[in-house]
Amino acid sequence: MVSQLTPRPNPTAHDRDAVRLAVLDMAGTTVADDGLVEQAFDAAARHLGVEPGSPAHAEQLAYVRATMGESKISVFRHLFAAPDGDPAATEDAARRANRAFETAYGDLVDDGRITPLPGAREAIETLQQAGRTVVLTTGFARVTQDAILDALGWRDLVALTLCPADAGGRGRPHPDMVLTALLRTGAADDVRQIAVAGDTSYDMIAGRRSGASVVAGVLTGAHDAAQLEAAGATHVLGSIAELPALLGVV
Repeated sequence: MVSQLTPRPNPTAHDRDAVRLAVLDMAGTTVADDGLVEQAFDAAARHLGVEPGSPAHAEQLAYVRATMGESKISVFRHLFAAPDGDPAATEDAARRANRAFETAYGDLVDDGRITPLPGAREAIETLQQAGRTVVLTTGFARVTQDAILDALGWRDLVALTLCPADAGGRGRPHPDMVLTALLRTGAADDVRQIAVAGDTSYDMIAGRRSGASVVAGVLTGAHDAAQLEAAGATHVLGSIAELPALLGVV
């Protein structure tokens, strides 16, 4: 994926030091995914009659991988669009697939298959102790986000957590969750005082569209450095553990 955003210079040290709000993705960025999204997609595909191993499944799985970071309901609207273009039929199929996906992902979480990425909690706490506000975002539904937060013991870790429904229904690559984080917390006076971090091209595009001065890609998830940079990353980090140093708080 190549971003159509206009290139701009990387932020200066002053820009990074001025960051007051950090908006961080969850799965692949602060939380280890370990293929759970693909496993849950298999369940959703079977629910709609697409068998794993079939050509249709392979094509759909490739799309799921390419769109990691996007709102899952948006992905399913594309994958299960009605052949005749009927929007009601498309929406019904997408919602059935999404329910199956969320149920399967929730079961994996309940089985103890979710863990924080090394240094993630420490990075969040370091940022907060330095006076930065941290918000966690996801492309999952609220019920799944809450299940992850509960499994990790993170329910009270940050000031705010957001899913697409909390921001009017549009997930990444739209900037809505980033801007909602700003509006809800009041942590910054200017979008340039925002840092966004994520593991996918969609995270990078959303960050750039929001006007954030720092849009950091991390290499612990779906996309590699070339993909992150092509989508507009101002920095590429080995992991979220490096973010406090980038923002000058350690």
